Amino acid sequence: MTGPETSPRDAVLADLAAESEQLDSWVAPLDDDRWDAVTTPEGWTVRHQVAHLMWTDRASLAAITGGEEWDLLVSAAQKDPSGFVDSEAERMAELPPESLLHHWRDSRDRLAHALAGVPDGEKIQWFGPPMSAASMATARLMETWAHSHDVAEAIGIVPPQTDRCRHVCHLGVRTRGFAYLVRGQQAPAVDIHVALTGPSGDLWTWGPVDAPERVTGSGYDFALLATRRRHLDDVDVHAEGDAAAEWLGIVQAFAGLPGNDPKRLADR
Repeated sequence: MTGPETSPRDAVLADLAAESEQLDSWVAPLDDDRWDAVTTPEGWTVRHQVAHLMWTDRASLAAITGGEEWDLLVSAAQKDPSGFVDSEAERMAELPPESLLHHWRDSRDRLAHALAGVPDGEKIQWFGPPMSAASMATARLMETWAHSHDVAEAIGIVPPQTDRCRHVCHLGVRTRGFAYLVRGQQAPAVDIHVALTGPSGDLWTWGPVDAPERVTGSGYDFALLATRRRHLDDVDVHAEGDAAAEWLGIVQAFAGLPGNDPKRLADR
């Protein structure tokens, strides 16, 4: 729990640590065969999920420190913009689970320390627009939250619903325009009021209260929708208005190309 003097950056870093430690507690006891459990339709295993989180932590560290390592990452992204991230996950997933876990713990601890030390107001370079330390920490939490969900489903764990998903919801709302941009479209010039109920019962809101269109429902379910882990038919999230309904069909909290459309639970 955070106190009244906790900064937004400290709050999201604490929640990121909690999400990471939760996933760590799920995967650490697994034997090697369970690390090879398939977690996605594309064939990613538990190893790939942890490897991806570890690689992205390292990439974030390189972005903060700059220099040759960051230049090499940017060059790799320019040469293979749609595949270099998956290639790195594939390469690092070859590590034995014990080694992979060790390196992931080290990278996330070093990243947390580095993010805490970024001066207020300073922007961190990234593959997309530069971002603040709090924004980068929020993005890392969103990724950890989403990939943790993949792992949990694969190994038979029901993830606890916590208010940490609010950070994921926030990104989902803030990236409305981006979700259109990556599809070669322009977002309608229509304000949408978003009102979501968190697992604790708190109401989270974004956008003008008098906006002509609305999105309402479960914050946890909206986070699943925004990370494209659930089909719209399987979540307690509702649109009022054409622009709101269209947005819910493409909402995407993460950067990169449009995410795959998840199958309905009944069709899995």
